[in-house]
Amino acid sequence: MELSILFTGKSPKYIEIYQEVKHLILHKKLLAHEQLPSKRALAQTLTISVHTVKEAYDQLLTEGYIYSKERAGYFIAPFEIDWLQQKQQPASMPEVVTANNIQFDFNNGHVDNEAFPYTTWYKLIKKHFMKDHLTISPWQGEDTLRLEIARYVERSRGVTCEASQVFIYSGTQSQFLALCHFFGPKACVGLEEPGFKRIRAVLQQCGLSTMAIPVDHAGVTIPQKNIHLLYTTPAHQFPLGMIMTMERRAALLHWASLSQAYIIEDDYDAEFRYKGLPIPSLAKLDQLQHVIYFGTFSKTLLPSLRISYMVLPTSLVASFTAFYLEQKSVVSKVDQLVLADFMAQGLFDKHLAKMRTIYRKKQQALLTAISVHFSAEFQVIGEKSGLHIVIKLPNRLSEARAIQLAEEVGIHVYPCATSYQHKTSEAMVIIGYGGLTLQQINDGIARLASVWQ
Repeated sequence: MELSILFTGKSPKYIEIYQEVKHLILHKKLLAHEQLPSKRALAQTLTISVHTVKEAYDQLLTEGYIYSKERAGYFIAPFEIDWLQQKQQPASMPEVVTANNIQFDFNNGHVDNEAFPYTTWYKLIKKHFMKDHLTISPWQGEDTLRLEIARYVERSRGVTCEASQVFIYSGTQSQFLALCHFFGPKACVGLEEPGFKRIRAVLQQCGLSTMAIPVDHAGVTIPQKNIHLLYTTPAHQFPLGMIMTMERRAALLHWASLSQAYIIEDDYDAEFRYKGLPIPSLAKLDQLQHVIYFGTFSKTLLPSLRISYMVLPTSLVASFTAFYLEQKSVVSKVDQLVLADFMAQGLFDKHLAKMRTIYRKKQQALLTAISVHFSAEFQVIGEKSGLHIVIKLPNRLSEARAIQLAEEVGIHVYPCATSYQHKTSEAMVIIGYGGLTLQQINDGIARLASVWQ
């Protein structure tokens, strides 16, 4: 047998020999038990050293492409499977609306990026980006940030707690996952129906038992079966937007006390309330006996900052800390120090006051545009707080059709159906407005009306 190998000079010669022989084997140009040239013969043919050929053959031997017989030479190894690598054809993907086609994205997770205090934030980053701050934070979070958060939740939500009860995470899903592991695989968790689909996804990934707890006009209803945890969004139910009544809050806390269960109160956008007086949080009413309090900076600052926090009842702190003894921090130390400084200087409260004014104007622009461009058959739900509303569609327009029509005119709106664990006959869409300008809100709603109305 003769082997013709053209050296390119891109790799050592023994590697080029190895690669060429392997290629011939995989593509069945060399067959099982066929004999290769001897090391000396191939070296003479290619005008290279015997040692170079030996290195190539040794690599082929090691990987099992060839075998050797004493005093007989080298042979192609037999394979029981087909080694020929077929080029994979890309799977046909359904046509999707790309970002280039979308002019108005009513995403409830978007915020007003233009209003973020970039200059101040950059100065604080330069201040804290130093050699001593490039180590990892304690897994619970930086003490300075935990202290500022404890002060903030007390003055803003009436939740009295110590810094030791505050734990810093990189988002709601991250801290919820930590709780799932802590309570263990036998825990049964109740979720609002409809509710936050990403929380449901975490439970499914953990393999935990879940129970859909219906919501009504007063918020999540009282669980009728035994559960260990109940996740709820009382300040602005997601996605429907109702605010849990005081009567329901009291009943829910009474249930938790009798059942020895814990309520996870997610105050994801409680800072933005536009009508009526602030309603006390469950954590304030309960003073953190049976309530685990969730907060985030994704709505008040930037989603990309990836900083959230969890406040635990005192009774859980020691066991939770022991459980995560080997945990490491999941949030940048510099970002934590910057945020702590931003809060300590009173800059966060000033920023929050500014954003409340901005979002109030945007929400008013949205509601005005809907009233102008849509008839009364399109019902607005959940407009008293937060950064999104829900539009209940008339019977003639399905949720899927409404979303399709919106995309055809360059608009993204979002389904409510994905927030349900069980199928629903209601046709509703979620309209977020935090990331759009006043003009974009008006123009987008007018365009929606042109295809929905």
